[in-house]
Amino acid sequence: MAQPHCVVYDGHTPLETDPDPAAALAQARSVGGMVWVDLSQPTREQVHELAAVFGLEPLGVASALRTHQRSKLDRYGEHLFVVVQPGQYDDAAETVECHEVDLFVGEDFFIAISPDGAIDLEKLRALLEELPDVLDRGPYGVLWGTFEYVTRGYRDVLDGIEHDIDEIEEQLFGEDEDVSYRIFALQREVIDLGHATAPLPDMLLRLQRLVENRLHIDDAPAFREVADRARYVDARVTSFRGTLDSALTVYSSLAEQRRNEAMQRMTETSLEQNDQVKKISSWAAIGFAPTLVAGIYGMNFRFMPELEWPWGYPFAIGLMAAVSAGLYVVFKKNDWL
Repeated sequence: MAQPHCVVYDGHTPLETDPDPAAALAQARSVGGMVWVDLSQPTREQVHELAAVFGLEPLGVASALRTHQRSKLDRYGEHLFVVVQPGQYDDAAETVECHEVDLFVGEDFFIAISPDGAIDLEKLRALLEELPDVLDRGPYGVLWGTFEYVTRGYRDVLDGIEHDIDEIEEQLFGEDEDVSYRIFALQREVIDLGHATAPLPDMLLRLQRLVENRLHIDDAPAFREVADRARYVDARVTSFRGTLDSALTVYSSLAEQRRNEAMQRMTETSLEQNDQVKKISSWAAIGFAPTLVAGIYGMNFRFMPELEWPWGYPFAIGLMAAVSAGLYVVFKKNDWL
C-alpha cells in the first residue's frame, strides 16, 4: 500500500517536509506556501484521512472513490475536484490508453490521486517544476500546468491515430477484408478518447472564468490558451469519428459492389451454362430422332408395316432427315442453337 508523498513549496522552492500530510500542510501555511500531495492506488481509508486533514467536501471525496470517471470539473465550496485523463497511443496495437487522475485543489494545497497507479505522479510533479512561474502561482498555477501537460500529451495520440486512419484509407481500396475490423477497433478507441477530451473545453472555460473572478481580472490568457488547445483536440477527435464513419460507409459500399460484381459473374456463368445445356439438349434431341426411327424399323418382328414395301428404306431415311430438320428449325427459331 503506497503512502502519500508530500512536498512543501515556498514559491518555486521545494522544502524538506514531513511525510505526514497534516505536518506538511502546517509547514506550508507557516511559510505562506503550498503543499503537493500525491497518492497512487489509495485505499478508502487513505482518501478519508486526506479529506479529514484538508477539509475536503464529502461529495468530492465520494467522487474520488468512484473510479473510471470521465474528465470533469466540480466546485465544492472553496475546493475544486478535477478529473483528467492523460492519454498515450500504442501505435503497434492501435490502442489509446487514458488513465484517470483525480485532483483536489485548494488555496494552499494540490492533491493528485492516481486510482490505478498507471500515472507516475512524481514524474508529473517533476515536469511541472520545470515550467516557469507555475509553482510561484500556487495550486491554480499547478492546475494550469497539469492541463498544459495533459492537452499537449494528446498531440502524439492524435498524430498516431491520424497516421493509422491514412493507412486505412489506402487499405480500403485493396482486397483486404480485415480492414473492417481495423476500422471498428480504431473507432472504439477514438470514442474512448472522446470521453476524455470532449468535456475539456467546457471545463477550461469554467476554470478560466473562475480564475478571473478569483483574481479580479478581465482575462486569464494562460487558461484561455489551454482552452483553445482543448477545443482543437476535441475538434480533431470529432473529425476522426466522422472520418472513420465515412470509411466504414465506403467499405460497406465497396463490399456491396464486390458482392454485386461476383453475383453478376455468377449470373453470366449460369447463363452461359444454360446456353450450353440448351445446345447440348437440342443436338441430343436432333440426334435422338433418327435413332428412334431406326430403332423402330430395326425391330425384328415378323408382322410390321412397310416390311414388304419397296420404298420402305428411302421412306425411313427421309423420315429421319425430316424429323431432324424439323427439330433443327424449331430449336433454331427458339434460339436454342
